[in-house]
Amino acid sequence: MRSLRGRPSALQVEAVQGWVDSLSTVELALIAVGVLVALIVVGFAISWLRRTPAERFKRALADRDHVSVLMHPNPDPDAMSSAMAVADLADVVDTEATLQYPGEIRHQENRAFQTVLELDFERVERAGDIASDDVVLVDHNAPRGFDGSSAIEPFAVIDHHPGNGTGDEFTDVRTDYGACATILAEYFEMLEAETNPDNGESDADIEVSEQLATGLLYGVQSDTNHLTKGCSAAEFDACAYLYPGVDQGVLDRIANPQVSADVLETKARAIYDREVRRSFAVCDVGEVPVVDAIPQAADELTSLEGVTAVVVFGDHEGTLHLSGRSRDDRVHMGEALRAVVDDIPMADAGGHARMGGGQVSIEHMAGIGPSEGISRDEFVDRLFGALDGEV
Repeated sequence: MRSLRGRPSALQVEAVQGWVDSLSTVELALIAVGVLVALIVVGFAISWLRRTPAERFKRALADRDHVSVLMHPNPDPDAMSSAMAVADLADVVDTEATLQYPGEIRHQENRAFQTVLELDFERVERAGDIASDDVVLVDHNAPRGFDGSSAIEPFAVIDHHPGNGTGDEFTDVRTDYGACATILAEYFEMLEAETNPDNGESDADIEVSEQLATGLLYGVQSDTNHLTKGCSAAEFDACAYLYPGVDQGVLDRIANPQVSADVLETKARAIYDREVRRSFAVCDVGEVPVVDAIPQAADELTSLEGVTAVVVFGDHEGTLHLSGRSRDDRVHMGEALRAVVDDIPMADAGGHARMGGGQVSIEHMAGIGPSEGISRDEFVDRLFGALDGEV
């Protein structure tokens, strides 16, 4: 029993002393070792929890000789700059990195980004093309877009999109962030990397090159429509951190590439042929020679007065491509597009509240497979219904 002061009673102390005296030297030694091991484990756990994501990811890279940094199909500046950042971090710990992607780099902005920054990427068509068994996914959290993609098990995932994909060893998915590049910029800041090493001598262990600072800044801006859509305070902080190291001339060349006649014609067709119901606009631009003209046309339609949500679709090489934009709090564009194609075989769509996209097999849309088929006019009606919340 305890005394009023809360101290052990004499009987309790005597009982404990008797138990200790009854133990052999070996038993006491085992108990001491057990306590020591427990203290070491607890100390290691506390140390691990105190490490920043940047430190944990850097250590994960250091444990490998070679990694494949895999971007999503048709990578944009956010994905490309994130891959650049991972490669630079890998170089810090003497790990080789190969930057890879399925699909194509088509949009003139994306091509300008790769060309002006002189980036070396490898294209993959099947799982066997992946350069290393150790894969890092950036700007997406589930491998896709090539044969055997479902068999790829990444050891690390860094992303800002919704999804259930994870890395076997490291996962950092922040759906409240506007760009994956923001996360990577934070890593460098956490590691106290210098962002303007060319302006004088630096004592920093890690430096952010002009190429990387410029790429990450544009990656943040491009995925947030120049910090006006879907961004958080973290995007502004990242830009402030990166800005001292940016090459303004290179940034201007990336941001203002020449536009092809095919893209301009698709934009004009979307504006001229648009159908507007209430505050929603939908346009079927027909066959397009350049797929990335479709999202650019959707961007153009969002500037129309009185229009709060738009969807533009067109076909290219047997696939119907959709791109949607929303400024309407009632319309979650990703969910709306997913609902539209849900019962069409070989179709996939989704995205964020403000932005979404998808692909539909034209043959399956016409009725091949288990579905009954749907005409393009019916598809337009279904799109309007989804924007209205009726699908």
